Amino acid sequence: MTILERNNVSISGGGDRTLVFVHGYGCDQSMWRYVAPHFEQTNRVVLYDLTGMGHSNLDAYDFSEYRTLNRHADDLVALLEALDVTGAVVIGHSVGATIASLASLRCPERISALALVAPSPCYLNDESYIGGFDRETLEGLVTLMDENFLGWTSQVMPTIAGDGQDSETAVELTQSFCRTDPAIAKHFGRLVFLADHREDMKQVETAAVIIQCSHDALAPVDVGAWLAENMKHGTLKIIQASGHCPHMTEPEATTAAIRDCLTAMK
Repeated sequence: MTILERNNVSISGGGDRTLVFVHGYGCDQSMWRYVAPHFEQTNRVVLYDLTGMGHSNLDAYDFSEYRTLNRHADDLVALLEALDVTGAVVIGHSVGATIASLASLRCPERISALALVAPSPCYLNDESYIGGFDRETLEGLVTLMDENFLGWTSQVMPTIAGDGQDSETAVELTQSFCRTDPAIAKHFGRLVFLADHREDMKQVETAAVIIQCSHDALAPVDVGAWLAENMKHGTLKIIQASGHCPHMTEPEATTAAIRDCLTAMK
């Protein structure tokens, strides 16, 4: 089975430039449906499901291999190699932003720019770094996820959506998380919430636009400011949005921010 089959890769549009969209934890490529089609007219658009998520081949999720986000970055590199892509722009949401950044360290010739949507290299508050959670709260969040995944999902989705428990986005995210294999979701979730990739982000040479929401309880504006200050070629763009999924709740603003990123490359 090729990586294109294994990770449910879909390709649309056309043009000399390739845009690759990487979704976040508990989601799949369909979460980009309000944004990605706007770029198809002049770009080749590539979407895929992270291993263990969506319609990827779940048998490929080896718990020992996928014990760090680096393995997911390897998948992205393999995808770019399979498509023989150079100079791609990779748009990553949340943990997908970290995965995209790690991939750029491995193959800078294949990734020319990054658009990082609601990124967070570390969720833990640490001295002057404000990641969003103190250690006790973060460990409690992970413990609840381990003990009662469905209960955890219903509790945190309104915060992630940012627009109410009964909102369309919150309902869709809850359904997406509930469709995910619980064992994989818990394993992957620990990687997401307990990882610290700040030092990796400092090493990224690729130009990066950091698209941060003005009101995001999961990844506050302070995180975007830290990334812009510490990434070698990072610039911060704050959009007016509540929650952690602006590509779903504020797709026009997110699309415009990504378009600005592409324009700056010309």
